[in-house]
Amino acid sequence: MHAIEKILAAKAGVPQVTTGEIVNCTVDVAGINDVYLQTVRSFYEMGAKKVFDPDKLVFFFDHYAPCATTLQANNHRAFREFCQEQGIKNLMEVNEGVCHQVLADKGWSCPGEIIVVTDSHTPTHGAFGAFSTGVGATDLATIMITGKLWFMVPEIIRINLTGKLPKGVYAKDVILHIIGDLGADYAVYKAVEFAGPVIKELSVSQRMCLCNMTTEMGAKACYIQPDEITKTFLKEHAVKHYDVYHTDANFKYAADLTYDVSGLEPQVAIPSSVDNVGVLKDYENVKIDQAYLGSCTGGRTEDIAIAAQILQSKHIHKAVRLIVAPASKAVLEESMAKGYIKTLLDAGATLISTGCGACCGIHQGMLGDNETCISSTNRNFPGRMGSTKGKIYLASPATVAMSALTGRITSPVTEI
Repeated sequence: MHAIEKILAAKAGVPQVTTGEIVNCTVDVAGINDVYLQTVRSFYEMGAKKVFDPDKLVFFFDHYAPCATTLQANNHRAFREFCQEQGIKNLMEVNEGVCHQVLADKGWSCPGEIIVVTDSHTPTHGAFGAFSTGVGATDLATIMITGKLWFMVPEIIRINLTGKLPKGVYAKDVILHIIGDLGADYAVYKAVEFAGPVIKELSVSQRMCLCNMTTEMGAKACYIQPDEITKTFLKEHAVKHYDVYHTDANFKYAADLTYDVSGLEPQVAIPSSVDNVGVLKDYENVKIDQAYLGSCTGGRTEDIAIAAQILQSKHIHKAVRLIVAPASKAVLEESMAKGYIKTLLDAGATLISTGCGACCGIHQGMLGDNETCISSTNRNFPGRMGSTKGKIYLASPATVAMSALTGRITSPVTEI
């Protein structure tokens, strides 16, 4: 079996599972973000009175953080009341940050566990060797009541990354290139495993970026085999107990792909599809109005650090606004302590609350008609960050910072 299959088998209490089989598994961590008040409504509509285990549920205020409308504020109030009623202590308030980063920061992203969140980018936690996936309100309500959920064992694709990343090229460039090559529907209800020598050199932050964006290939889950880099991160975040599963040598993948990244150049996803990807140098004449640095894809300390390196002792273009949204409170605190935030503020950046911010088009950094944004986020659909007439280009945090400096889409290679 594959490591993912071993996790599903263990959580289902069976010796073995096979592709296509439906299994009922115990869920280790269930997360509900503030977009999904319907989860609470469904809980009561299904006749439930008490959650199965309040300590295994985590509520996140990240999309509406802090609230911009009365409706959002009323949703938050309803969530707070539910958590108080049910004895749920893990309520991540508006200052904590994006659900996926908070799970990692607080040591809840563990190898060998099943993590389910009401957010499509939950495959992020495959970076830690977990089986993690996003679901809707009814499925999450089922977990809240029973502690379990059914899964169909997915086909598994392996993507081997070989060679050496060139200067100015990052995990975001790699995953954009792969999505552009394979298409947005390539991995629908499949799991994607990243392997190869390049993976062994990537930080946890870069691995999270890779796994996060497999959602844009349609993937149900993602996986990276835990190694010493993983274990060091877990130790630093006070994770003491976890299970690491390994894939059997004779396991047959549904597809086994290899990408040599040695010659890869900075990439950009062009409006308005994530798989509409090109080489960044072909779009360097595109003027921008906004540069956005943040989200569960590109708002970690490492991302903020590279932007600060590029903008050190410089100032952003007079026609550009640079919006910075740290992915979590922990990221903000570390970035402040290391001086990155001051560097960005001195360069003319605008710091907004930790959380999703403009990534999901709700508030704090929305685009107006015919405005163009270069963003470190994960989606560039029409209206994703405001006006349906706005245009979103996706790129690495380094490209975002460099573009903010010049006022047009610009490769970061010369500044790294």
